[in-house]
Amino acid sequence: MVIAVNTRFLLPDQLEGVGYFIKEVFLRMAEQHPEHRFYFFFDRPYSASYNFPENVHLVVIRPPARHPLLWKFWYDIAVPLHLRKIKADVFVSPDGFCSLTTSVPQCMVIHDLGFLHQPDAYKTTHRRYLQMFMRRFVKKARAIATVSEYSKKDIVNSYTGAAEKIRVVYSAVKEGFQPTPYTEQESTREKYTGGKQYFIYVGALQPRKNLLNLLKGFSVFKNRLKSEMKLVLCGRMAWKNEELVKMLKTYKFRHDVLLTGYVSEKELVTLLGSAYAMVYPSFFEGFGVPVLEAMHCNVPALTSSGTSMEEIGADAALYFNPRDHKDIGDKMMMIYKDENLRSRLIENGKKTAAGYSWQKTADLLWLSVMDASIKK
Repeated sequence: MVIAVNTRFLLPDQLEGVGYFIKEVFLRMAEQHPEHRFYFFFDRPYSASYNFPENVHLVVIRPPARHPLLWKFWYDIAVPLHLRKIKADVFVSPDGFCSLTTSVPQCMVIHDLGFLHQPDAYKTTHRRYLQMFMRRFVKKARAIATVSEYSKKDIVNSYTGAAEKIRVVYSAVKEGFQPTPYTEQESTREKYTGGKQYFIYVGALQPRKNLLNLLKGFSVFKNRLKSEMKLVLCGRMAWKNEELVKMLKTYKFRHDVLLTGYVSEKELVTLLGSAYAMVYPSFFEGFGVPVLEAMHCNVPALTSSGTSMEEIGADAALYFNPRDHKDIGDKMMMIYKDENLRSRLIENGKKTAAGYSWQKTADLLWLSVMDASIKK
């Protein structure tokens, strides 16, 4: 069988959510199925640093598809031509898009429907494109995979016909996330917070992540407890951050808040593993990888109720209403004052984290690929 995979987010030194998913799942999938030929479709030069299995063929399809007009050209004109050329049996697209013009069966991965629930977090042109075409993508794809039961329910409720073709494949965490030795925790705290304990947020700094309410919640915590605890915001400054920047300039506890900017993966693991607790107040997530990363690092997680994080975290996290900054502050105080609770969450987190792996993800997604490839 000839399997074509959209790998345009497999970028050297720029991997984020979908890119990591592609790297971990499809390299593993190709290696486990040497009897099949895989074609990885890139829209720009690929990196030779990845250890591609021998049955993987690399194809660059120009032009780079980085805005709606070029998305339309890439998926509906350029990709179909190459699918026909290689005589593909199935096309797998893990970035939530698919081709509307090819006759080749398709398996599409939809990580979430954030553009419906948090439209302000998307560029206007990108949001309109998804609003215009997602219904057609769902109808066109022969098989759909998503990363949580929460997202599956959301997709099924939003689009007619999705229920009969969708599977949950979950996601996982990169191998490097593991507990940080105590001596390294001490040196990390000395480096970043003058030796003080800290709460940490990990992720892009953008409106969807609800950082204004996190700062307000941290104020509640600081005002009530008079603690020396710090707050570390670890991630790149994304777009639409005018309110965050403005708030930080006049924020009462601005000297207790540290913005690290983008850090290397190794440094991220150390920063996370040295934290007192992770606070992840995102309004909406299809999976919530940082919560699981914290559990792998033996760090308790505080996160939002009413979204996928409750499904992923189960009894290994403490939940708050993300729209109520007082509730966020209350939960920060609760874990700070109750060491037994903190220890229990850490132990539960070890068990919960063990239930997710990229191997499981690859195995489950393979079933979706087979669903798509079966002749109908």
